[in-house]
Order: sequence, then C-alpha cells, then structure tokens
Amino acid sequence: MKRVAILGSTGSIGVQSLEVIAQFPDRFTVCGLTANSQTEMLQRQIERFRPDIVAVMEERYAEKLRQTRNGYGPALCAGLDGLIAVATHPEADLVISALPGSAGLIPTLRAIQAEKTIALANKEILVMAGELVMRTAAAAGAQILPIDSEHCAIHQCLAGQRIEQVERLILTCSGGPFRDVDRSAFASISPADALAHPVWEMGRKVTIDSATLMNKGFEVIEAHWLFGLPVDRIDIVIHPQSIIHSMVEMVDGSILAQLGVPDMRLPIQYALTFPERLNVSWQRLDLMQRRELTFAPPDFDKFPCLRLAYQAGQAGVTVPTVLSTADEVAVEAFLQARIGFSDIPDIIAETITAHEHRMDDAPNGTFSLPSILEADVWARAFCADLVNTSSTNPLHVS
Repeated sequence: MKRVAILGSTGSIGVQSLEVIAQFPDRFTVCGLTANSQTEMLQRQIERFRPDIVAVMEERYAEKLRQTRNGYGPALCAGLDGLIAVATHPEADLVISALPGSAGLIPTLRAIQAEKTIALANKEILVMAGELVMRTAAAAGAQILPIDSEHCAIHQCLAGQRIEQVERLILTCSGGPFRDVDRSAFASISPADALAHPVWEMGRKVTIDSATLMNKGFEVIEAHWLFGLPVDRIDIVIHPQSIIHSMVEMVDGSILAQLGVPDMRLPIQYALTFPERLNVSWQRLDLMQRRELTFAPPDFDKFPCLRLAYQAGQAGVTVPTVLSTADEVAVEAFLQARIGFSDIPDIIAETITAHEHRMDDAPNGTFSLPSILEADVWARAFCADLVNTSSTNPLHVS
C-alpha cells in the first residue's frame, strides 16, 4: 500500500490525482491533503479519503473545517508550517506537488529532504530553483517523477537510453487558443477568451500560461533540469492534436515518441504507479480515429513569452526565478482585468531587465534558497509596481 500526500488537492491536478487513487483502493491510501480556500471541496475529500493530516493556507479556513467536522476529523494545521507538515508526514511514501506558482517551493524542498518520492506537477519549482531542487534530491536520494504530460512522455522515451546518446528533446505544444489568431488582435483578448483552452482542462494560471506559451517556455527550463540537457538542445513543435506528448531524437537520427489521448490522469497514474503500469478504464487512443497529426514551428515574435523563457533559461542564476515570479504577478493582474493580454510579456521583460542590471551592480551568482527567495520578493514588488502604473491596456481599471 503506497501512502500519498497531495499538495494542492482541490486544484485540477489534485482532483484528478484523487480520481486515479480512487481507482486503486488496494494500492493507494491518502495520508495528507492541502488546499488554499476551497474548504467545501476539501471537506468532501476528507470525508471520502480520510487523511491523517490536512493543511490550509490560512488559520481561518482551518477553523472553518473544524466547525464542519462530522465525526471523523484529521489533524488540521495552517500556513507554511502546515504545508510542510503534510509534505514531510512520516507515513507519506509519495508527495504530489501540485500547488500553483511559488507556493510549493519550500514544502517540496522539505519533502525532498525527508527522502520522499516527488510526483511533480508544479513547473515553477524547477523554473525558480531547478539547480537547488535537483542538487537536494541527489543528496537525499529522492526520486522526482514528472506529472507534466510532456516530461512524463520524455521520461518514458528515455527508459533504457543513455543520455549521452540523446541529440535533443522535442516538446510538443497544442498552440493554445490563439494559435491562429493574428497578433494584432491580442490587445483585445479578454481573460474569458484566454481561459478557453481548446484541448486541456487546467487551472486558471496554467491556462493563461498556455495561451501566452509561457507554459511551454517553463517546460523547456524544467526539462533542462530533469533530464540534464542544455536549453539550446530542447526544441518546441506546435502539434494541435496533442496526441504525441513529446519526443526524443537520438544521435543516430531516430525519434522516439510517446502517444496517448490528452488526459492528465494518464501521466498522474504513471507517476503514482511507476515503475509498474496498471490497467484502468480511461479512454484509449484510437489511431484510426486520429488520422491527421500535424506539426509546425512556434512563432517567437507572436508569442514573446517563449523567447523570454529561453533567454532566462540560458542566463541561469536567479533570472528564471524572476521570470516565474513576474509571470505569476502579471497573469494574476490580467485575470483581474488590470492589464491586457499583450502587457504580460512586456511587464515580464521589463522586470527581467531590471533584475539583470541589479545583478550587475550586486552579483550574487548563487542558487541558494535565500538568494532565490530574495529574488522572488524583489520581483514580486517590482512587477506589482509596474502593474499598478500600467495604463496601456483598454481593459485597464483605474
């Protein structure tokens, strides 16, 4: 019996992870759950899966859960200490890291230090602190299994292969909802437009990142740390059908690919059951019904977030940290209709430029947790100021 703790159980990945776990009651049990503010959903999860410990971000939500207890009640805690308590629970064999943005960094690091196996769904953790996370995992002997469909695909393609025989990694990308929209129309894109992803059902933040293609840029940086290839040997191809989830080209020209229906439960199940594969009732790929698979290069001019991510990944140090934080702030501002869709990359670029000048004046050159957290705090404040003073967008709210 594998005991699982889920950081972010009420989000899209958390909910689908519980669906997978429910398929195998003789294989998995839930020992810990965390959420932000969705206490009603969390209460239903508690009643069904009966975890030992539950954490929420604020004490007021913990108190709300205490007041709604109906018989069984797990240990309840709040704040960062609560998240860490779930992530490092002594009974947890595997921790699903699915908290959005930077919130999952410290709890995931603590879980790694506690030698837990990590099923990683949070891209920002490796973008912000990839070197530190992988170094910590190596020191602790902790395994990191990717839940992203692209990285899960690469993990499968690399099975039995030697990394020195890999020429490049090829990440596939649906292209998002604006793949065929002229760039001149981007200024009028609303949050509702951007949240209408044509293929994947995801959380709000990652859906906007998919619309700007920042999500794919994050995946390039993530793949660099997970698989050890330089950023310039990780390519992106637009594949609207989302059937091929990613590919690996070997030095002899052979290309290995992993195919499947676009269903996040499949990579979640792979991470949960690895190295086994278990039979389930999810929809299966019927190639006779998918006779057209198309590919195209990404448009870096139309989607400048993609270029920013490549540049940040190549710059290294704390530049990717600032990229991730600035994107988090800018996307939230866009969702609140405080800035326009086209403002997102502009605000991120300006924040990165200011940070690079700041590094020139006082270079730290380290990947330590304090330097990462300091860069995060600085970028959050700087980017928030840019948002507050922005007046270029028709949707701008004064």
